[in-house]
This record gives sequence, structure tokens and C-alpha cells, in this order.
Amino acid sequence: MYSAIAANKRNTLLIMAVFVGLIGAIGWVVSQYYGNISVSYWVIGVAFVYAFIQYFLASKLAVAMSGAQEIQKKDNTRLYRIVENLAITTGIPTPKVYIIDDPAPNAFATGRDPKHAIVAATTGILDIMNDRELESVMAHELGHVRNYDIRVSMIAFGLVSAIGILSDIAMRMFFFGGDDRRDNNSNPIVLVIGIVLIILAPIIAAIVQLAVSRQREYLADATGAMTTRDPEGLASALEKLEQYGRPMRRQNSSMAHLFFSNPLKKGFFNNLFSTHPPLEARIARLRNNANKF
Repeated sequence: MYSAIAANKRNTLLIMAVFVGLIGAIGWVVSQYYGNISVSYWVIGVAFVYAFIQYFLASKLAVAMSGAQEIQKKDNTRLYRIVENLAITTGIPTPKVYIIDDPAPNAFATGRDPKHAIVAATTGILDIMNDRELESVMAHELGHVRNYDIRVSMIAFGLVSAIGILSDIAMRMFFFGGDDRRDNNSNPIVLVIGIVLIILAPIIAAIVQLAVSRQREYLADATGAMTTRDPEGLASALEKLEQYGRPMRRQNSSMAHLFFSNPLKKGFFNNLFSTHPPLEARIARLRNNANKF
């Protein structure tokens, strides 16, 4: 488990390096097009300021976008005690607990680290899960907290958003730059390469985020099963999601990777770019490795 946490911390640096490279490449293309290298420094600086702000505000933004409401033990004793007991078992501070009024069964965790963590569950998942299954789901979410997945997610979310915004701005500058651009020094090859790069950068960033997110889900499943020593409980919860799962009423693709299962409406492109591995694959992994937990 400690090796998994260390790997996630290394992945944080790797993700930042990839995204910094993409941001730097966008800045370089724009600076070459305008003949002013200082433009690239401004691009990188603005991107990092934006990502820094997102890092600290993303959890509050996720709560606001999902419509989650914080609860205390008296508001929902069942959920709060499950989270509290799991936190004591795993030796981390008890996260703030939220409930989302939504019939779609789901849950998520967010925050910067275990000291600033939030876990949330929908009314839908509280309705269909028995105590054994709900404990397994929340153990999975606390697995994200323990493994520092939440930190990786916040950094990836901020940098992917920054790359998307920068690419859009750069594209507009290329086509609507007017007299400010140096047409006399502009190399058409640079323009072509720049347009291709600016189009591909957000796609590459999203693919990196998807790859990291899918592996995070497998790791959190394993962490949750090790915490409860009950992989069948989590497999049963995932089977119920196969049967009763539905899209959430408040859908936002930018925070889909935070949830226990994909909260978006099913479709070809949503499945192709899903931040979650298929439920049947997660169930199979749990049962195939049951004796290892």
C-alpha cells in the first residue's frame, strides 16, 4: 500500500511534467508566430497561476457543481458512522461528509490530502446499498484519499482545464490576431505545426488524465477491499450499479473522474473517453484476486 502511495506521488510529478511540456509547447508556438519569446513565459505563468487556483478551489467547485450538502452525524447516522469507522480503521482524519440529493447511485471523494478530504454519497446509493455494500463503497472512496488519488485528480483537473483554455486562446490569436502578428516573419510551417499542436494538446492531456483515472479506480477498489477484507462486498455493490445505475441529474464531464462510477449518460463517445474502467472488468478483478486481499 505504501508503494502505491509513493507511486501516486511520483505520478503527480510525471503528470505535471507532461502538462508543463504541453503548455510550454503552446507558448513556444505562439511566441514563434509573434516573434516574441516573452509570450511563452507569459503563457506558462498564466497557466500555472490558473492551475494553482484550481488546486485549492477545485474541491469546493466540485461540491458546488454536484449540489452536495454537508451533514453531521445526527443528519444521517448510518453514512456518517460508516465513514468515521473506516477513517479510524485506516488511521486518517475523518473527512467531511456530504450527501447529494440524486436518485442515481454514486459517490465521490475530493480534496488536496487526507487532512482536507471530502467524501460524498448520493441518496440513490444510500437507498439501494445494504450496510455491507455501502461500507465497501465508502472504503473505496477513502482509498482514493489514502492513496493521494485526490491530489493527483486536482492537479490533473487544473492543468487539463488550463491547457484547454490556452489552446482556445492560441487558436483565436492565430486566426484573429490582426495587425499584432508579424506576418512578415511568420513561417507557414510554424503556423501549420502550431495549429496541429494546439488541436492535439487538449486531446493528449485528456488521454493522460483518462489513463491515470482508470488505474486509480482499480487501485481504489483494491485498497477498499483490503480495508474491509471483503472484496465480495464491493463486487456486490458494483453489480447493483450494473443493475440500477443511471446518469446523474447534474452532469459535468470535468468532474466525472471523481465519482465511484461514470455519472454521465451512456453513449459511444462517453464510453470511449470514460474516466472509469467497465464495471464488469472491476468486478472480475476483485473476484479473481479475492484470495490476495
